[in-house]
Amino acid sequence: MDLSIFTTPEAWISLITLIFLEIVLGVDNIVFISITTNRLPKDKQHIGRKLGLAGALVMRVLFLCFASWLVHMTIPLFTVDLGFFSHGFSIRDLVMLVGGIYLIYKGIEELRGMLALTEVKAEHSEEHKQKHMLSLSQAVGTIMVMDIVFSIDSVITAVGLANHLIIMILAVIVAVIVMMVFIDPISDFINNHAEMKILALVFIAAIGVLLAVDSCGINSGVEVLDMHMEKLMVYFAMVFSIILELIQMRYNTNLKKYESERAAQAAQAGSAQAAAMPSSDEGSVR
Repeated sequence: MDLSIFTTPEAWISLITLIFLEIVLGVDNIVFISITTNRLPKDKQHIGRKLGLAGALVMRVLFLCFASWLVHMTIPLFTVDLGFFSHGFSIRDLVMLVGGIYLIYKGIEELRGMLALTEVKAEHSEEHKQKHMLSLSQAVGTIMVMDIVFSIDSVITAVGLANHLIIMILAVIVAVIVMMVFIDPISDFINNHAEMKILALVFIAAIGVLLAVDSCGINSGVEVLDMHMEKLMVYFAMVFSIILELIQMRYNTNLKKYESERAAQAAQAGSAQAAAMPSSDEGSVR
């Protein structure tokens, strides 16, 4: 292992860029892990999230170690020609297509569950609880399978931006450690605010659509840092929506606080007025 590469500024620039991109590309993974582990018992959600990210780390490092093989996954296996549509599907395309379809299904199914108040009913009904809850092995297994889809996208980006395996692995390890630090507060925030959970589920479904469409070779062809412009636009739209939602939540909090203060002041004024008024006995004496 040649560590002399870290004496060059290019290596450090590649490392910092990759760490940033791995964290950005890991956002959809964090959202998926948050939604999935929310169906675990409270005492197992923490370990489920950590195991999910540990699985992501293992998958990405393994993929990086076989980077030369991974490049061949982009070679078309067969071509679908429908006249108006023609595309050669590779192993990467097929994995992304299946993963994208599953994310669309997962996002829509969870949204339907929210609208049907499945999670709320599970807190008061044993029947709904059994339907809603997952075991730790089921949750981690689901996360591991989806990590394959997220890892392929992430690793191909890493291979395109860096020439040294050690830089890629270090970037993945640092990014996953950062995500491990923040995944609990992020997950709790998403799951404790219904509006944020709805946004997260819409984001999951949107990423699924992007994966499915991209697997069919349908994209603008415009790339920024090895990411299609469409994905960056979805990320921007979700960040914009989250900022708007946070502003709305702050407004609601301030409004409730103001109304509570007004109610307290009105109650105090009423008490003071009642104390100042003469009693009925005093009036009769006079």
